[in-house]
Amino acid sequence: MGDRSRLGLPAATALVLGTIIGTGVFTLPAALAPFGTISLVALVAVTVGAVALALVFARLVARDPNTGGPYVYTRDAFGEFAGFLAAWSYWISGWAGNAAIAVAWVGYVDVFIPVLDHVWSAVLTTIVGLWLPALVNLSGLRNVGGFQVVGTVLKFVPLLFIGVVGLFFIDGANFGPFNATGGSVWAAFSAAGAVLLFSYIGVESASIAAGAVRDPARNVGRATVTGTLAAAVVYFLGTIAVFGTVGTTALKDSTAPFADAMNAMFGGSLGGKLMAAAAVISGFTALVGWTLVTAEMSLAAARDRVFPAWFGLQRRDVPWLGVIVAALLASLLTIANFTEGLTATFTAIALLTGFTVTIPYLFSAAAQLYWLLREGRRPGRPFDFVVALLALAFSYWMIIGGGETTVFEGLLMLLAGVPVYVWMKARRSGAENVGGRA
Repeated sequence: MGDRSRLGLPAATALVLGTIIGTGVFTLPAALAPFGTISLVALVAVTVGAVALALVFARLVARDPNTGGPYVYTRDAFGEFAGFLAAWSYWISGWAGNAAIAVAWVGYVDVFIPVLDHVWSAVLTTIVGLWLPALVNLSGLRNVGGFQVVGTVLKFVPLLFIGVVGLFFIDGANFGPFNATGGSVWAAFSAAGAVLLFSYIGVESASIAAGAVRDPARNVGRATVTGTLAAAVVYFLGTIAVFGTVGTTALKDSTAPFADAMNAMFGGSLGGKLMAAAAVISGFTALVGWTLVTAEMSLAAARDRVFPAWFGLQRRDVPWLGVIVAALLASLLTIANFTEGLTATFTAIALLTGFTVTIPYLFSAAAQLYWLLREGRRPGRPFDFVVALLALAFSYWMIIGGGETTVFEGLLMLLAGVPVYVWMKARRSGAENVGGRA
């Protein structure tokens, strides 16, 4: 891969920010409104956990700057089988998460084109939303990088605009009660946290595509931390501005809180169209980034012969067959679930994605703790140790937040990979025995 075709620091940062901020941010204030302003406290706690996870990935990629991220770190620390489980779980989360993003994306497309009037048109639009990003990836890595930078700017600027300008339109009376649930403070805090826990999925994206980044030992860590902090700024300012301009009472029934905030600040209905357009761009950009990240994960596992070798086929610096398989599986998952309706489909797939992506997070945090304990004293160790513990606790919290049903279904998906590992290992052993006898 030529160095000029690799992603530079701006493109790698855009990849992180673009995968973290998808379509969910545009409805996040409405989802938090029923809990009251305690959700802002929960946002602080979740952000601390996400930044800790970002710092863990920054440290780990400096140790091993190869494609694969959590898979590579888990394999190096705990062996091949643990690494396979991390890769398998993350690979599932990649294409399943794309299905969830595409389903939410259709809801914003419907603002401009009425595609939700019929199931067939909604499904068709969702599939288009999965395959167009795949085509962007298949056109080459340089195009993916350029698309990420432009698309991320186009979605980041409107969100930041509302977050900053909205502060000047805030009415303190709009914030409502601290705890609006009627239950205990801890219960409200935990419930709000469960909604927020999945908002930072994507912090690992640059580490997984490390092989596609220029000077990964240096740039991936910077991109990971910078992208995560930029997302945190948007989440904080945006949620505060929307709470203060629209009001938590009105937000409970809002389907487009940022659009409502724009209309509350400037009047009229133009804001709704502008924010819907930003959401369409945001979702599409996230799909382009996640398609690349999913294919890069399967590429890393294929190179180690724990995934089938054809996942390693590349064209224009992109693992093209991995891109196609990911888009195909996401399409099938969407078709299989769409009979339940848009919201139910999104919720079911999003929760499954949240569990499967958290397993590699947990393994990565554990790998960082392992290396710290193994290496003993060194400069910065106490800070890194605390950060790794926070990241580990954050990962456990994400798993708990998914609920019993999601954990059960996710565990079944994880264990479904065991026969794949057995098959690949047996093939390798057979080939080695034949080679030895020859």
